[in-house]
Amino acid sequence: MTNRPILVFDVNETLLDLDHLCPFFHERFGDVAVMRDWFAQLILYSQTITLAGLRSDFASLAGAVLHMIGTIRGVTITETDVARLREALGTMPAHPDAADALAYLQDQGFRMVTLTNSPPSAGPSALERSGLARFFEHAFSVQRSGCFKPAPQTYILVADALAVAPRDLCLVACHVWDTIGLQAMGGRGALVTHGMNAALPASGIPQPDLIAPDLSALARQIAVAWPG
Repeated sequence: MTNRPILVFDVNETLLDLDHLCPFFHERFGDVAVMRDWFAQLILYSQTITLAGLRSDFASLAGAVLHMIGTIRGVTITETDVARLREALGTMPAHPDAADALAYLQDQGFRMVTLTNSPPSAGPSALERSGLARFFEHAFSVQRSGCFKPAPQTYILVADALAVAPRDLCLVACHVWDTIGLQAMGGRGALVTHGMNAALPASGIPQPDLIAPDLSALARQIAVAWPG
């Protein structure tokens, strides 16, 4: 096992601010809290599709879940609404401390890549638009694996491309289901809570190696935990 892992960053909500979508959900549903419901259902059904042995892509599924939430809440969702949501997803800004945290880790000599459920973009990705893409040596999408995170195939895709074992990776995410996925394969996990998430204190479930409230604090914990 290498002493210093390669850092594998989740993108949506971990690096990019999901609250950018709130105005759209407030306009369509009159309640910004619907955004969190939509995102939770999106993750749930992406994992369901993988477990059921089916295939989809995250962008199409995002629109389908929006239609589902609309049906549940009695709100008619049009294809224009779906297009607006996709546009908002593609323009999510970085969290305010993301660039400084990544620059710090880069200066400390860490290798960094991203792994996202989102499919490859025909134009500039949200990560590129945010200005964060420059910190990463590669941007991986799970789409090539045919599965969504936290399926083992998604992490193996990254490990194989980097010619390392999963145990040589550290998943950096604000979703504990994501860190659990890699840690179950012997890798490491670093959780940034962004004031809204937490570890899952259940028996037999791997706990994140590091936990911090924001990316700046987590970057410094990472540097201390795995010095060069």
